Amino acid sequence: MKVRHAVVALAAVSVLAGCAGGAPASPATPRTPGDAPGSAPASPASPAPTPASSKPSAPATPHGTLLVADFGADTVTFVDPDPRHDRHTLGSVEVGTAPYGLVVDDRGIAWVATAEGVAVVDTATRTRLTRIPYETRTGPVTTGEYRGGGMGIALAPDGRHVYVGVNVPGRDGVLEIVDTATREVTGTVPVGRRPFDVDVSPDGTEVYATGHDSFDVTAVDTADRRTRRFEVAPYGTEGGLGSWLKPHHAVVRPADGRLLLPFEGERLVVLDPRTGRSTVEPMTADTHQHGATLAPDGTLLVVGTGPILSDDRGPSLTVRTPAGSERVVPLDGPHEDVTVSDDGRTAYVTEGFTRDGYGNGITVVDLTGRKRPFEVAAGARPLGIAIL
Repeated sequence: MKVRHAVVALAAVSVLAGCAGGAPASPATPRTPGDAPGSAPASPASPAPTPASSKPSAPATPHGTLLVADFGADTVTFVDPDPRHDRHTLGSVEVGTAPYGLVVDDRGIAWVATAEGVAVVDTATRTRLTRIPYETRTGPVTTGEYRGGGMGIALAPDGRHVYVGVNVPGRDGVLEIVDTATREVTGTVPVGRRPFDVDVSPDGTEVYATGHDSFDVTAVDTADRRTRRFEVAPYGTEGGLGSWLKPHHAVVRPADGRLLLPFEGERLVVLDPRTGRSTVEPMTADTHQHGATLAPDGTLLVVGTGPILSDDRGPSLTVRTPAGSERVVPLDGPHEDVTVSDDGRTAYVTEGFTRDGYGNGITVVDLTGRKRPFEVAAGARPLGIAIL
């Protein structure tokens, strides 16, 4: 295993700010020039959309359609992943500046974390119903990796609340609580810095916000909104904002409620939120890692974005069994997030990485290993993803 402390010295150089630090990086470029529009200029919150009744009706959205947040186009896009079809993008809906994470409830309503607020989209009619502004002041509406506004987002098990991690540039983030019936923010709770990911305990009693730039996870009690913070730093916190070795995404293991946080394709932190204690298990991909999810059988899927040192390996998808054995599937270029089909046989990995080298599609991975991965077009720089 490499000695990772060498990264700290590299990350202190301003050109490596990116995912590591807290200063804006240079504009990202797509893997295929011309495929995606550049970052849009800052814009004020848009007015409420035209009522759906005055718009042409959208065709029915087939079961199994993918919904992605287009970080590069201020929209969500509906995607047909079937390789037998010639056309994969089925349409888009404007949601707000630089959408990041999204979640879909049992009624087919999508909740999308944008720089301007939480957009509410009816996936059946493909219309934006409203956009809920944040209670927290996040500064001017901007685009790019360090923009203020919503990042990670999660839905309560009973569907009554949505929890969104709001990035406040230059200081700690905030967890905003949205009532899904009234579509209003009903509470705000301080959490760690740049909350990349938000997860909920299986029983809905706690919410977990992963603070990327503060090396921590904040547990929020959903009843009294009290918080506990746990440092998650298997490589230490040396380098501070300049470090690459920070937590990104987490998943909650249903069997015991522990959080699984992958680091660099080398270490998997298993955090018990009841005690705050954690253990570390080895991983094998040897690459910088972001998105993660669990298949129905407990298989952990982790997206590798590519190297941060010259001897790191390239982008990949780690497929890790509950027993800890791993298979690493190489990917073509950086990717960001992942979801998995209900039967656990297919993974869908978004290509809209938050830094340079992003793509404008989804890589479809057959988890049985019988078929080679293939790509389908999917909007502009897609990050968050869900299956309808």
